[in-house]
Amino acid sequence: MSGAATKPTVHGIFDPATWTVTYVVYDGPGSACAIIDSVLDYDPKSGRTQHTSADKVIAFVREHQLKVEWILETHAHADHLSAAPYLKEKLGGKLAIGSHIRAVQKVFAEIFNLEPGFKQDGTQFDHLFTEDEVIKVGTLTGRALFVPGHTPACMAYQFGDAVFVGDTLFMPDVGSARCDFPGGDARMLYESSKKILSLPAETRLFMCHDYPPNDRPIRFETTVAEQRAHNIHLHDGVTQEQFVAMRTKRDATLEMPVLILPAVQINIRAGNLPPPEPNGKSYLKIPLNAL
Repeated sequence: MSGAATKPTVHGIFDPATWTVTYVVYDGPGSACAIIDSVLDYDPKSGRTQHTSADKVIAFVREHQLKVEWILETHAHADHLSAAPYLKEKLGGKLAIGSHIRAVQKVFAEIFNLEPGFKQDGTQFDHLFTEDEVIKVGTLTGRALFVPGHTPACMAYQFGDAVFVGDTLFMPDVGSARCDFPGGDARMLYESSKKILSLPAETRLFMCHDYPPNDRPIRFETTVAEQRAHNIHLHDGVTQEQFVAMRTKRDATLEMPVLILPAVQINIRAGNLPPPEPNGKSYLKIPLNAL
């Protein structure tokens, strides 16, 4: 494997509206690539969608003459809508997520009382990854890591020395993801975090979000060593019991994300809109007193 393949090139595109980072991982100009955690712009006031964020990804891919082989989701996000179908239409590639998405679909199909034809088998996606499954992206060889806790279906993706952790970890001064969504589990998140932090110290870790405190600049890349030394929730020495107590107390104070109701409905459908009704329009549901 070439040096570039063991240390892939990573380009992050930050979406300030949702604090989300979309990544393009590749081996150099003209190579194959994977896109991770895309964003569909959504205005909760009007219900309108746009492709401003996704078009930045498309422009980068085309500028560097990359060939999209995979469009990856780390989980069914609650804070932004996925633009995966739009990117697939424009750039090609296979859309994938972890196989445990089926459990998430089952839970939220009941919460939203979705249409009888909604499938809870993950077939909305082109591929469902299992634990440690190999991912080929041109000269890059990656693997899928099962990291539940924030949701029961969270995956991280490792390519060479780069790991895309989804919402499992945040930057060291922000800490860790909440665990109070349906199917979330703080004990699992602790174990998943330690799994990532057991990788070599120099491993690069790429966050799905950054919520910077104290007006610091946006950052979304760190290392295992930095996390183990400085993560405010998960630094070396924090026990599982301490973490669970902290996470449980903290989660009880948090409001629901602004976009959770539209986002989850779209994202469990692999980014597709609900089937149009007889008037040709698609509608989202707002379950009252459900979350």
